[in-house]
Amino acid sequence: MKEIRIVLADDHRMFAVGIENLLKKQKDFKVIGVFNNGREVLQQLKDTPADLLITDMNMPGMDGMNLIQHLKKEKTKLKIIVLSMYDEEEIFKKCIKQGVDAYVLKNADPDELIYTIREVVENRHVAHYQHVLNQAEDDIYSDLDVYKLKFKLSKREFEILKYLAKGMSNKEIAELLHLSVHTVETHRKHIYTKLKVSTSAELIKKALDMGLG
Repeated sequence: MKEIRIVLADDHRMFAVGIENLLKKQKDFKVIGVFNNGREVLQQLKDTPADLLITDMNMPGMDGMNLIQHLKKEKTKLKIIVLSMYDEEEIFKKCIKQGVDAYVLKNADPDELIYTIREVVENRHVAHYQHVLNQAEDDIYSDLDVYKLKFKLSKREFEILKYLAKGMSNKEIAELLHLSVHTVETHRKHIYTKLKVSTSAELIKKALDMGLG
């Protein structure tokens, strides 16, 4: 498993530490620096190469947008994810126009960031504003917490499971949720493993037992 070297930039120290701790739980993630402004990030990247930058937009000294523009001028291969509290389409479009690889909301499910990092590094992330809005939606599967705990399914996995139970194909689900087909296929494999099923029939039966479908 290839190690993914990550740099974090956010001026809210407590939030940044929380993200750092979340990422450290992944065996293939290595956080090589946590900073509160863009200038510190640039200095870090001069000394130590990284694969991915996760940055907030609002920071003192050099904000996220200036940092992104600076990195793009250097034509670096560094992947960039903006982690923001703003769900405004104009900001999203501006970031994508500047060459940002993904845009994740700060109030999204923690698993959303984990999935997005892997998608971006593997060049299969689909940047779509509707998907950003979906991140901020209330968890409609909160009444299924007992199954979340039992099978350790994420919000997105529950969502995909619901559509699989309805007989939808990977392609149909990908188009509906604004994901790549490869991403849906990956989630499907994880769902099969977590639910301990090996066939579509077993999967649908398990989903129906949960009240999905």
